[in-house]
Amino acid sequence: MNYLCIGRIVNTHGIKGEIKISSEFLFKDVVFKKGRKFYIGEEKELQIMETYRVHKIFDMITFKGINDINEVLKYKGKPIYINRDDVKFPDYLDEELIGLDVWSDRYCGFVYDVIKTKVGRILEVHKEKVHLVPYHKAFVKKVDLKKKIIKIEEIKGLIDED
Repeated sequence: MNYLCIGRIVNTHGIKGEIKISSEFLFKDVVFKKGRKFYIGEEKELQIMETYRVHKIFDMITFKGINDINEVLKYKGKPIYINRDDVKFPDYLDEELIGLDVWSDRYCGFVYDVIKTKVGRILEVHKEKVHLVPYHKAFVKKVDLKKKIIKIEEIKGLIDED
């Protein structure tokens, strides 16, 4: 299986087995669906999601067949995973973009990190300097995971070598 960590179980909530997840995962609307298989902890214990809701900054879920706080206390503090192969995402994950080489008509560097902002994602590209490239169709023309490259449309000042 291709496990992908989507967050961490930080606590329980109430007495009916609901758990509180801290997650900055980008595609929550795709992942948190009734019937989704989750794998908990390093032992990857399988559980199937029954309900989902948002409470403050947390994602709250219950698992099928679990209706008691005592059954979920053992999950507190553990990471929660999905099988990457079970889910079709609408775009590339940040984890897939990190490490890819960035090219325009020349080599621009590699993606060191993906920065999340309120208006979108920004690729942090490293070469001799750090360059910030908006992850937007106006700049990012093609992502090729097999060749491990990102083709960008370079405009004046985007990748400044001076």
